[in-house]
Amino acid sequence: MGHSGSKGDKAEENAENNLRLLSEGDAKASPVPDSPQQEAVTPHVYWRRWLMLALFCAYSFSNAFQWIHLNIIANVIGKFYNESLPQSDYQRNTAIDWLSMVYMLAYIPLIFTATWLLDKRGLRLCCIVGAALNAAGAWLKCASISPDRFGLLMFAQTVCAVAQLFVLGIPARLAAVWFGPNEVSTATSIGVFGNQVGVAVGFLLPPILVPNSDELDILSRDFQVMFYGGAAVTTVLLILIVLLFRDKPPQPPSRAQQLAVEAATHENYLQSLLRLVKNKGFVVLTVAYGINTGSFYGISTLLNAIILSYFEDEEQNAGRIGLTIVLCGIVGSVLAGIWLDKTKTFKETTTGIYLLSIVGAVAFTFTLDLDRIWIVFLTAGSLGFFMTGYLPVGFEFAAELTFPESEGTSSGLLNASAQIFGIIFTLGMRAFMEEFTVQSANITMCAALLVGGIMTALIKAEYRRQEAGKEIAQKILQADVVVIVTGTNHQEPQINETENSA
Repeated sequence: MGHSGSKGDKAEENAENNLRLLSEGDAKASPVPDSPQQEAVTPHVYWRRWLMLALFCAYSFSNAFQWIHLNIIANVIGKFYNESLPQSDYQRNTAIDWLSMVYMLAYIPLIFTATWLLDKRGLRLCCIVGAALNAAGAWLKCASISPDRFGLLMFAQTVCAVAQLFVLGIPARLAAVWFGPNEVSTATSIGVFGNQVGVAVGFLLPPILVPNSDELDILSRDFQVMFYGGAAVTTVLLILIVLLFRDKPPQPPSRAQQLAVEAATHENYLQSLLRLVKNKGFVVLTVAYGINTGSFYGISTLLNAIILSYFEDEEQNAGRIGLTIVLCGIVGSVLAGIWLDKTKTFKETTTGIYLLSIVGAVAFTFTLDLDRIWIVFLTAGSLGFFMTGYLPVGFEFAAELTFPESEGTSSGLLNASAQIFGIIFTLGMRAFMEEFTVQSANITMCAALLVGGIMTALIKAEYRRQEAGKEIAQKILQADVVVIVTGTNHQEPQINETENSA
């Protein structure tokens, strides 16, 4: 930022003094020497933030694709790997379900290690480790293309599942580290968006790439196309992340976010967990979030079986219905993020979306047996719009309730809850489907969502992050800081986005 005469020099000095006042908690500003180290304290946003977000979204996309691309063709997997699967129908179907649930299972015990690495070692290391595991799992799948290698396929999927640990907790942290205060919710939504697109493509492509066939040689060839294509994409993404991804910008995007990130780096992780567990509002939100997102995981895992039980030989339409669920959810996520940035009504938005998720689930449940698949597309779309759109809203509400605790820690606990409930819903719904009917399984899910909606409505709204921002703004006003903006004549002032040339 250039100087404009002695008044500009004095204004910059005043701004630096007040930033130092805020960081040290002093009552008065003291002179700050004009040095690069002190200038680095001045908040800025950088164009490179969009590159960081794009790289993460692509990497998240590839990992999410690998989560669901096997279960949406569960009947084909059962046919091709029949030689190495249990003979009992229930055991065979449950074994295939575990290709999805292993993502959930791996997350639960390892999330604390992954969150600690995110807090202590930063974004770059976590993304490189995750991308490397993601590529390794994809290549192992290429070696599993044989009817007697279901065990190797499960191991490959487990490696990809561990990579997921370095995906789900990233969006809120990346947004806090790289984006300005009025962009945080939108950036978080876009970060989740990449994962959702991966799930969408994971629903759509596999039924097209590996259509049902009675010829194992044909299935083997089709699996090669899908698995080798995935391995190539994940390898390219790993290389790009190693070369281009940066841990953090040269200067923080805002003072409040800088304080939160610095606190996460230096805090005692176990003490942070303990404070979160003692936060009643966050605990209730964690359970409610787990029920909602776990229901989505259960439906996604069992979608092939749910649709084929009502519409025979409609594997490709099952994939398209999954695509519809996620695409509508993407729209919901982005709109919810923009709405939150504009209104800051976190509790009201979270509660409203949750209740509408219940309405969508009920509509989906009771329209499946109408024998009109176009109606199922409509009700599945409404379900996805609200249920998937809830994901970034839950992250942001948690960040408000728990500030200044690390976003990585709070979102990690939310995701752990989702994985636990995802396993519970998948196993429970499969048992209901085998012993009773698909409808009974879906009705049970709707009842659980109703409980989660009531819990969400009872959470007390405590917007701690907003309050911190207001306190800092008040201190700046009290210190009579002069804010420098660029602009000419009578045009609206514009804040420059700068990039470090180094």
